[in-house]
Amino acid sequence: MPINQAFLGEFDHEMASTRRTLERIPEDKFDWAPHPKSMKLGPLAQHICEMAGWTKDTIEKDGVDVGGYKPPAPLKTRNEVLALFDKNVTSARAALTAANDDANWMKPWTLSQDGKALLSMPKVAVMRGFVFNHIVHHRAQLGVYLRLNDVPVPSIYGPSADENKF
Repeated sequence: MPINQAFLGEFDHEMASTRRTLERIPEDKFDWAPHPKSMKLGPLAQHICEMAGWTKDTIEKDGVDVGGYKPPAPLKTRNEVLALFDKNVTSARAALTAANDDANWMKPWTLSQDGKALLSMPKVAVMRGFVFNHIVHHRAQLGVYLRLNDVPVPSIYGPSADENKF
């Protein structure tokens, strides 16, 4: 089985679960954070949406230089969050579907800042660690934010305390 085919089922599951979580973010809490050192809810949701877009860059580029990075304008509504997520998931899935050259998955991908390499690893490892696992990590963080704001947490890998769907 080609590597991209092995990723597709997982991608579909994780993106559907992530969307269900994003659908629940309360618009009146975009500036809320559980602690002063924590990311606020709105920027956290936006970061999750942006990470979905990293799939295309991981597959189609040999790396990214984050020097001079300027964050995008903050999203203000749940609908804006969902629109960005859907756009990036559609683009990511198309890139993932087309990425059927296993040799490309083994090519090194480098994250750098102002030309200085910060890390380099095969694209397959970047997809697993920096894209999939990173999204799952922040989705779980968002789930805690929902719980702390008494917003029902969706089922992800099984029932949550708020949903018993099987």
